[in-house]
Amino acid sequence: MSIEPQTVEVDHTGKPRRFVFVLMDNFTMLCFAAAVESLRIANRTAGKELYSWTIRSETGDEAACSNGCIFRVDGDLGELDREDTIMLCGGIDVQQATTKRLLNWLRRESRRGVMIAGLCTAGYTMARAGLLDGKKATIHWENQDSFAEEFEEVELTKSVFVVDGKRMTTAGGTASIDLMIKLIADDHGEDLANAVADLLIYSAIRTDQDTQRLSIPTRIGVRHPKLSRVIQMMEQNIEDPISPAILAKDVGMSTRQLERLFRRYLSRSPKRYYMELRLQKARNLLMQTDMTVINVALACGFASPSHFSKCYRSHYDTTPYRERGSHAARLSV
Repeated sequence: MSIEPQTVEVDHTGKPRRFVFVLMDNFTMLCFAAAVESLRIANRTAGKELYSWTIRSETGDEAACSNGCIFRVDGDLGELDREDTIMLCGGIDVQQATTKRLLNWLRRESRRGVMIAGLCTAGYTMARAGLLDGKKATIHWENQDSFAEEFEEVELTKSVFVVDGKRMTTAGGTASIDLMIKLIADDHGEDLANAVADLLIYSAIRTDQDTQRLSIPTRIGVRHPKLSRVIQMMEQNIEDPISPAILAKDVGMSTRQLERLFRRYLSRSPKRYYMELRLQKARNLLMQTDMTVINVALACGFASPSHFSKCYRSHYDTTPYRERGSHAARLSV
């Protein structure tokens, strides 16, 4: 049985707006699919071709996403029309996928005035190309630590997406839908954008004011305001850790009360929890940046490399140097 699509009247007689999807090595399938499906549904709902798209890879060869699926593409990185919108699709190991050829192409198209978006981790590639200098941007939360260390000239936010002039970035996953809904609304009105969201069964449209991670209470499964506040202070002070005594005082508790609170809800001491946060950031920096191990240690609040190595080995059962070496070996395979 055929079901007639919901129709929204759209006053549009010009040529369709074209999106150029560039699939980087190991790109995230969800961020690409969410974006292109939003455009397809917009066309179907309007009953006319409002949008068109082409799919490219750096070499013009098939592109593999991080889940192993292979995509045919329409061509390689050629010169585009100034009215085109580039949708750069990133994923895991984005540093390795950020090649000199891709960077030069992005810089050239940027100089010609083309609008450029980085989906998921592709904000890293845009930043490497210098396209985000002095601009607001976002990136997947797993890459936030390394991005902030490497690109101090970019105003990094935790938003699900950011539009700053002709530069757009998303945090990955379903954030592509939020960005596309905004672009569709800007181009053709809220009625069409809302209809697209409905057909996607997307009932909670987010704006650039929404953050990408769950709230602390939701993440830890505990709704205790003082515990949440302490964890927030810990997350915001990784490079210069705050003592448990000061953390307790700031939320109106004794050190012993804070200790009991952490053990009751998180089965570990405040000191242990804080150490795990610092070590997780350290691992992100080791895997995602070229920072020296010494600089990683300092960025995560360790006064000496030996103490850092000892704590790292205790938690991850390997040293920071071996962690980086094994990661580099995996990338070279």
